[in-house]
Amino acid sequence: MNTNTYLLKQKAIILKPEADDVAVLMETLPAGTILEYEGKAIQLKQDIPRGHKVALRAIKKDNAVRKYGQIIGYATTDIEMGDHVHVHNLGVKYLAKQYEYATEVKPVEYYPESEMRYFRGYKRADGRVGTRNYIALVSSVNCSAFTTKAIARRFQDISRDYPNVDGVIALTHHGGCGSTINGEGYHIFQRTLANAARHPNVGAYILIGLGCEVNQPLALIENQGLIQIGLNGENTLPKVLSIQEEGGIQKTIEAGVKAVAELLPRVNEYKRTKQPVSHIVLGTKCGGSDANSGITANPALGVALDEIVRYGGTGILAETPEMYGAEHLLMKRARSVEVAKKLEERIHWWEEYTRKWGAEIDNNPAPGNKRGGLTTIFEKSLGAIAKGGSTPVNAVYLYGERITEKGFVLMDTPGYDPVTVTGMVAGGANVVVFTTGRGSVFGFKLAPSIKVATNSQLYHHMKDDMDINAGLVHEGLSVREVGLMILEEIISVASGKQTKSEMQGVGEDEFCPWIYGAML
Repeated sequence: MNTNTYLLKQKAIILKPEADDVAVLMETLPAGTILEYEGKAIQLKQDIPRGHKVALRAIKKDNAVRKYGQIIGYATTDIEMGDHVHVHNLGVKYLAKQYEYATEVKPVEYYPESEMRYFRGYKRADGRVGTRNYIALVSSVNCSAFTTKAIARRFQDISRDYPNVDGVIALTHHGGCGSTINGEGYHIFQRTLANAARHPNVGAYILIGLGCEVNQPLALIENQGLIQIGLNGENTLPKVLSIQEEGGIQKTIEAGVKAVAELLPRVNEYKRTKQPVSHIVLGTKCGGSDANSGITANPALGVALDEIVRYGGTGILAETPEMYGAEHLLMKRARSVEVAKKLEERIHWWEEYTRKWGAEIDNNPAPGNKRGGLTTIFEKSLGAIAKGGSTPVNAVYLYGERITEKGFVLMDTPGYDPVTVTGMVAGGANVVVFTTGRGSVFGFKLAPSIKVATNSQLYHHMKDDMDINAGLVHEGLSVREVGLMILEEIISVASGKQTKSEMQGVGEDEFCPWIYGAML
């Protein structure tokens, strides 16, 4: 048995020393290792992997266990000092909660106009600013997905003739039919498609359908008020192609190619110009998380989000199931009781939704999350909301709803990566920052996705996929310093720098609207 002795701070991190019951190991340590802390010799009772938790004191069965100074679960058996704390001895209880509303709102310290930062973006006629300039081919139903992609493939290399167009992208999906017309899922789906089509990163778009689907393109246009807005503000109805009306796949492809060719010169007229950072709408996401997510990358991203807000921009925190167990902290930060209660309503909706399907929110941590040291949804959520920084919660939006409020806002989405990002981008996010501790290789064509590794091992192992190494926090940089690195990358990418996922062409298949409700 190993009997090496170290100061605890050499091998582990305690996030809130005055309150926490556990420390997080920075490297794998064998049973018998002694960690000295506050005059105590904590001897590890088992081998404990990197990123996992060790008990700093004895904890009785059913007592709360704290990390981040917050409850991450309850002991399911007696835990001894030096024990490995994980799924075998830690679980959650769903207790009645008493929330505080808008009790910890801190005013934002905005930067003066003289200190405004700028990026080079595409100014649209409606006042919004894009970070990319695409022609989007929007499939109304999965039945037209192949045709939509086939049209886009005909425009793989357009940069020489149209240098201001970033590409022709196909927004396809697995929905559009088999649902109830005018049902809740129908409206969520239409809202998502419509807001993706009129996204500021889209210079023009075409709707492509089969012809007999539930999600009729003409109904989409009417229900969502879809129009094409030209460079000079002129309004026209969107171009619609129907496979059945055109006479089949090949005829529709040729009609689509002709339509795109007509749009390209017009979309190429948009040019990047100097724009204030206040036009950045930042979507935040964590996926394939590990214990470092809440220690390095997510808090650093929270710093970057706060900076965007201080410049007058917008930052989005989504994934409502990954706010669960930490929602009380967000409610305290809500700028009003009404905003806090809207979040509470969405939390209760998820409790009922999961009950209805016989699921438990605590099943949210995936196997990879647990291998990385995350045990419960409470622990995962406390680390996840660190992406949201420290400014007031100004609004709560439904899935795919267009975001009009500046500052820090929430969007109600599932936690599944592509569904979450699709909702935020439909809402208007023009840049996404995605943190990962296990190695998610996510990309998104409609809005560039910056990947942040939570630890140096992952960053160097997957360097072709990771844009920033937040593991530098463990190597001497402060969380704020890494956060400012993320901010600089956001501004560079918003100005046209390609992300690692864009360089590899990743991101078209990740457009994934939430398919909500019964499939008929």
